[in-house]
Amino acid sequence: MSEPVVSIRNLTLALPKGADRPHAVEDLSLDLMPGKILCVVGESGSGKSMSAYALTGLLPRALTPVGGSILFEGRDLLTLGERDWRALRGRRIAMVFQEPMTALNPVMRIGDQIAEMFEAHGLLTKAERRAKAIALATEVGLPDPAQIVRAYPHQLSGGQRQRAMIAMALALEPSILVADEPTTALDVTTQAQILKLVRDLQRRRGMSVLFITHDFGVVADIADHVAVLQRGKLVESGSADEVLRSPQHPYTKALLAAVPSIVPPERASREGAPIALSAIGLTKTYTSRRGLFGPPRIVHAVKEVAFDVRRGETLGLVGESGSGKSTTARLAIRLIDPDRGTVRLGALDYTALGPRALRAERKRIQMIFQDPFASLNPRRTVEQIITAGPIAHGTPVREARERARELLDLVGLSPSAAERYPNAFSGGQRQRIGIARALAMEPDVLVADEAVSALDVSVQAQVLDLLEDLKQRLNLAMLFITHDLRVAAKICDRIAVMHRGEIVEQRPTADLFRRPDHPYTRDLLSAVPGLQMDVA
Repeated sequence: MSEPVVSIRNLTLALPKGADRPHAVEDLSLDLMPGKILCVVGESGSGKSMSAYALTGLLPRALTPVGGSILFEGRDLLTLGERDWRALRGRRIAMVFQEPMTALNPVMRIGDQIAEMFEAHGLLTKAERRAKAIALATEVGLPDPAQIVRAYPHQLSGGQRQRAMIAMALALEPSILVADEPTTALDVTTQAQILKLVRDLQRRRGMSVLFITHDFGVVADIADHVAVLQRGKLVESGSADEVLRSPQHPYTKALLAAVPSIVPPERASREGAPIALSAIGLTKTYTSRRGLFGPPRIVHAVKEVAFDVRRGETLGLVGESGSGKSTTARLAIRLIDPDRGTVRLGALDYTALGPRALRAERKRIQMIFQDPFASLNPRRTVEQIITAGPIAHGTPVREARERARELLDLVGLSPSAAERYPNAFSGGQRQRIGIARALAMEPDVLVADEAVSALDVSVQAQVLDLLEDLKQRLNLAMLFITHDLRVAAKICDRIAVMHRGEIVEQRPTADLFRRPDHPYTRDLLSAVPGLQMDVA
């Protein structure tokens, strides 16, 4: 049996005083084998990323290694100084981060950032660095490499930025690639492309990959071996087949059970129920200013979109990034106005309302945002966040406060949470607060824009169950925007598939998943990670 490339033994990382537990990682032992992909799986706070940062010498100063070792090429990485790490990082161990837009320098061209990897280590001439940057861009599948290396990060799509990050990580031909949730923010087809790219590059170059994820669908597609972490402790490890098919630990079983099935349940038709929200011929076009070297850019974000959502029904809008889903949601709630078309709330022409009438009617349609961290004011208590809307619409303060506590109980939080600030809550709890805020206005329609995409799979399952329960109890209509077909299968009664600003297919969920008509819908369904889990 071959020796491991990296051997982590009894690693313990201490958290600062006042944290919710003593250690970020406790007594962790893992082996990364040559030419294999090890997936480290667990919820937020399980210690996955901290393990990766320890392996790459990027631990925050507040985290202190207090025990164990990380052995690589005869050295304990925990003993290295910054000079040693500068020589090692990139050359022997490289990392791909979760969010490329924050990891890439926004004022440097992509090619310069790839070439900088060679410059930092004093390698190659300027011309050779540029040629190597183009070659790497070609290897990771970036289109028109000679031109794209001259682009800035904001000019690339999310998938292209992640490919550029992978090119930078591969530049110096490391033996170990650490990938920290590199596909979490990507839509399903782009995610499938990046996973295939990582696997192909790993096989072609013979690298070892430590892949951090909370998504067992991703694990099923890419892993050779799996390690499951819970609150900093290793609770299960083994081959991917063993862990996925015969999990032993209750925590692993719970994580696998929380993965939504791609097979949707049969749902009763809501035909005949009152229509709460209608879109009729919605169209929105954006035109950029004329540039120095070219004509204005015209983007047809939404084209003649039409749909109805009935009381007690969830309509899913699905599609890739840039398909027009979020623009449609913003048009529906009138955060932006359409160029053409109409939005109706029941019989009311919502698009025809002037500013004063719009303020009065906004309470009828409310939004749950994607990021529960960014959408709550950190300087306000939970009570102030939930009561702000009702008080602005004339509800007496005492009544609004009482209602806030009732809503917290309704969404599964203690009424005492009203007195605390958002930073005292987890991501899933913050999303529950966001739902309570939306319900405080007693709306007819909820618009959920990627409302669970930032959550762990188990927390995601809880929030989806909560939304389904609230929809039925309050007879709400819900417009649910998502790029995750598993989530859509779980919660949506009907689905509208968007592609390049148009709805290309719109049918009941079970029927659409069974017999997709449009080629684009078939492509989306075939790209869902971990399809073999549902077959098994």
